Amino acid sequence: MNVFAFDALNVFLLACLVVTAIAIARLRGLFAVAMLSGIYSLLSASVFVLLDAVDVAFTEAAVGAGMTTVLFLATFGLTRSRENAASHERRLPALLVSVACGAVLLFALSDLPPFGAADTPVQTHPIAERYVETTHDEVGIPNMVTTLLASYRGFDTLGEVMVVFTAGIAVLMLLGRCSRERAEDDH
Repeated sequence: MNVFAFDALNVFLLACLVVTAIAIARLRGLFAVAMLSGIYSLLSASVFVLLDAVDVAFTEAAVGAGMTTVLFLATFGLTRSRENAASHERRLPALLVSVACGAVLLFALSDLPPFGAADTPVQTHPIAERYVETTHDEVGIPNMVTTLLASYRGFDTLGEVMVVFTAGIAVLMLLGRCSRERAEDDH
């Protein structure tokens, strides 16, 4: 893929992300918000694939588009289908908190090295050269990120999967308990 097409695709996906985020913020129907959240996650996963971060894209698709959407839909049995409009007194503090968080993130961004810089600590550490030179021969997997996550950091990755799985089970148990309590209250 040539550079122009790559950049154009990235700009298109970014524009789709912005439009989807604005639509999510403007809608009051919770079902539509849940569906758009899933679309947002799939668009994010597409951006990660273009950036050659396939492992992050897979996680975003599985957790963001898959599990989160299912949990949103399961929650609809316990809530109303439309969000009540917030009063103007409650909107200003939310806006101020959002602007403050954005300002902190922009300030933190100034401390990051330039994108693609070859002299960053992660690029100049001696272990990076060893991974580049030996991972394919040691493990035989062509994608270096997959090799690192599946082989060298397998127990760490397994731990992360267990945390996500445990959180999902806990949320499902809470939803089941709430629906049982609601059914008992109705009788």
